[in-house]
Amino acid sequence: MSSTLAEELAARIRREGRITFRDWMEAALYHPTLGYYNRADLKRWGREGDYRTSPERSELFAATFARLFVSLYERLNRPEVFTIIEFGGGEGHFAAGVLESLEKLSSAMFASTRFVSVELSQDARSRTAERLHRFLDRVEFAQLSELSPIKAGVVFSNELLDAFPVHRVTSVGSKLKELFVILDDNSNFVWQAEELSSERLKEFCESEVPQLTEGQVVEVNLAIDDWFKALSTKILKGYVVTVDYGAESTELYSSPVRDKGTLRAFQRHSFVDDVLVDPGEYDITTTIDWTVVKNMGRRYGFELERFESLDSFLIEAGALEELESRLTSAHSEAEKSSLTTAAREMILPSGMAAHFQVLIQRRQTT
Repeated sequence: MSSTLAEELAARIRREGRITFRDWMEAALYHPTLGYYNRADLKRWGREGDYRTSPERSELFAATFARLFVSLYERLNRPEVFTIIEFGGGEGHFAAGVLESLEKLSSAMFASTRFVSVELSQDARSRTAERLHRFLDRVEFAQLSELSPIKAGVVFSNELLDAFPVHRVTSVGSKLKELFVILDDNSNFVWQAEELSSERLKEFCESEVPQLTEGQVVEVNLAIDDWFKALSTKILKGYVVTVDYGAESTELYSSPVRDKGTLRAFQRHSFVDDVLVDPGEYDITTTIDWTVVKNMGRRYGFELERFESLDSFLIEAGALEELESRLTSAHSEAEKSSLTTAAREMILPSGMAAHFQVLIQRRQTT
């Protein structure tokens, strides 16, 4: 193990004993300086990075969601202040696209819009601030806990929930066990099945996880519950719009191809063979349980409004109309080519958007 983070985690295990994978994953992704998302020396996107080009980088993606936000603003009776909170916005591409589109779509809404970026990475915040320099009079950077209750607005996230740290649970002799991370005799990170780490985890499994087959592994994302609980103290009236990759519980837990769970890691556009090797060097993700997301939201007052595949949603929300408008005003063939490539990713069955879903939940306090 060559990375400093690996050495830190190894030292922690030697000092404190086994750790939950949830704690291991949190460090691997969110350690203040050595975690994957907080490292300024990594190129995470693009040909040289770890991610494939994805539609959220496209102006069409942001512009289409801007159209949705206008409709939500209207449904909320044009509030004096309309707050858009984006979680995990990375380098600010989506934020810039939304604000540029709102400026053109609705001068009234644009004048009312307050944009809040909730981003843990200081490097990402700096890049976002630079990209949004023209809009900094209406943009702020804050953590959710720092915000006063919001009277009207929308919470948006794209591939946020799948990066929340998870516990891993398996069935051994018809009993649920948790997979912890320990060190073997060669100081390598390895799995060890032991009793569940908390009563909360046990209660969640009893209420949300079906009977597992022997040796089956599932990921338990308790952070989703924490997230909705925090949102419920801040959003008085508005919507939560979540874009992510997932499945309903019945599909997620019954599929033979997922009998070892959905945990995976990516580096240079390829799967990492061993997720426990070199923490902090690659992205780690899991498939979202949409049934749990809906249940947790409902628990805190966020009712189901709409749920469908991302490609279908984008078409209905006006992606084709946005494409036509932008092609008409494009200044070059290269610009037109970029727009049509992005559109293919967004609306064709073979595009990336076909593999993602959009969940819209609403909350209205009396």
